Amino acid sequence: MKIICIGRNYRNHAKELGNTIPKEPLFFLKPDTAIQPKGHPFFIPAFSDNIHYEVELVVKIDKAGKHIEEKFAHKYYSQIGLGIDFTARDIQEECKAKGLPWEKAKGFDGSAQISKIFIDKFNLDLNNISFSLEKNGEIVQKGNSANMIFHFDTIISYLSKFYSLKVGDLIYTGTPEGVGKVLPGDTLKGFIDDKEILKVVVK
Repeated sequence: MKIICIGRNYRNHAKELGNTIPKEPLFFLKPDTAIQPKGHPFFIPAFSDNIHYEVELVVKIDKAGKHIEEKFAHKYYSQIGLGIDFTARDIQEECKAKGLPWEKAKGFDGSAQISKIFIDKFNLDLNNISFSLEKNGEIVQKGNSANMIFHFDTIISYLSKFYSLKVGDLIYTGTPEGVGKVLPGDTLKGFIDDKEILKVVVK
């Protein structure tokens, strides 16, 4: 099982971090050990003092494929969930400044939170999925799939040029603006429309 994450897929998020807008999907991988066991708290790692939340729509692949044409990409997934890409922002900035890869800022254990619930895509308007993240009862991120630079089918087709996609692979599709730091004691709740499908307690 692979976890593939799309970066800078919302213009306002790219801008808030001072990044350029990509002309093609930007992606990186997380290992399967990044998946946090469902219901377990997220423990802030000792190597960072600036862990950021990034809420994202997540596509679950349910059909194996390679070199998938975009017009057929919709056949390779049927469910949409929600995830949090936890990022060690201080480590990431250090790596970027040195021109080094920054997987250690993104792929550490527990850095990929995933919702218990995935929603059948036929119950959603894929071009208008509203999602949000609350921290301690206050909304900190709001996004909509309508604002994605690269949409689900484009992402799947593009990724399949480089990787064989397998059943169970997860694609994190990017985060909107509003990312920020977590502290011990914080509670994060993620929503698709008004339905809570993700909850994480920070330790």
